[in-house]
Amino acid sequence: MIYTCTMNTAIDLYVAMEALKPNTVNRTYDEDYQPNGKGVNVSLMLKKMGIANTALGFIGGFSGDFIQEELEKLDITTDFIKVDGNTRINVFINADEEYKIVNRGPVIHQQALAKLLKKINEIPAESILILSGSLPRGVDERVLVTIANICNKNDVKLILDSSSPVVLETLPYGPYLLKPNEDELAQLFGENSLSEEQMIAYGEELIQRGARHVIISRGEDGALYIDKQTVIKSSSPKGKVVNTACAGDALLAAFIAKTIGNKSPVEALAYAVATGASTAFSKGLSDLTDIPELMNQVHITSLGR
Repeated sequence: MIYTCTMNTAIDLYVAMEALKPNTVNRTYDEDYQPNGKGVNVSLMLKKMGIANTALGFIGGFSGDFIQEELEKLDITTDFIKVDGNTRINVFINADEEYKIVNRGPVIHQQALAKLLKKINEIPAESILILSGSLPRGVDERVLVTIANICNKNDVKLILDSSSPVVLETLPYGPYLLKPNEDELAQLFGENSLSEEQMIAYGEELIQRGARHVIISRGEDGALYIDKQTVIKSSSPKGKVVNTACAGDALLAAFIAKTIGNKSPVEALAYAVATGASTAFSKGLSDLTDIPELMNQVHITSLGR
């Protein structure tokens, strides 16, 4: 069974306008409301690919109810913990440039966190847990280490997509897969930016320190995949970027879907990068209809060992 965990769920409000101007009423010509949060996005994409999963995390207020209702309409199992306050609403504006307004969300109290950890501790052995996104107020970053320890003890494959530097402290517990983007990888190792050679070197260091698989998402430059035997590089399809907010989540979900379908890392990465690009070219998550066409533009290079 596959579980996703989104501690800081959100609604994403997508709007489009000709230009965003100060001190005036800016009117949109398009808008869309989507249940969101990185783990929620992974749940949605997995379902689009026909893979059942259960969404865990925190929701609050009317906005939290919207997320639960939208997931359940799609027959995605939910097991959220309800908290005080309202789940955050983020705003993404496509105008003369792309603007992103990301809110904080409610404070999570220790009783709610303890309930979530109990649910994670009850996940059956050999399941997959995808823990994605930012941590809400009130939750210490070291919860990532606690969860990694639980998954290691219970034989649950932990897939971690987090910008927290505490990710490095989870490595002794052997997380199954880490998915930093290039900026997050640089931050993990105290760098401002990284060359491709440095990305590979740091990705290999993550493997040496305990991670089993690493994907480094690179936006329009594609992605890198690293494990103990393999280093491969993928280019990315070209197209008109509409909203990059969910692209990394779509990439991760697609890679997981192909991996559990026993596809090779090369096949999985090509499909994943095409799905991430398709999402970047859309208002929200990809509907998958253009994936075959985009995969024709994806080139995989083996960088060896």
